[in-house]
Amino acid sequence: MKWIRYTLGVLVAAGLLCGAAVLGAEVGSDAVFGDAGSDYRAIGLGAAAAFAVGAGVLGAAYAVGRIGSAALGAAAEKPELLPRSILFVALAEGLAVLGFAIAMMLLQKI
Repeated sequence: MKWIRYTLGVLVAAGLLCGAAVLGAEVGSDAVFGDAGSDYRAIGLGAAAAFAVGAGVLGAAYAVGRIGSAALGAAAEKPELLPRSILFVALAEGLAVLGFAIAMMLLQKI
């Protein structure tokens, strides 16, 4: 039952992302300020930026949780593995930074 909720969540998120991309690409760059099309484009790009940050942070949280628990388990048995495992935790945390960077690039197009 748990995988059904995850699959449904991924499908809803993909639908929102596709809808935001369609709204963002609907209007050309020559839109007049205050035009309804430019408003839809701004909403679409804002939703895409929010999804990028949200997905990045959720992915990083899941990865850090899994890798962190394994790293502490390995460090309890062999303490010399701790610096190497900290590197893997930092790489997983980079997912959140990438999501934030993508969101900033999307918001600059508004």
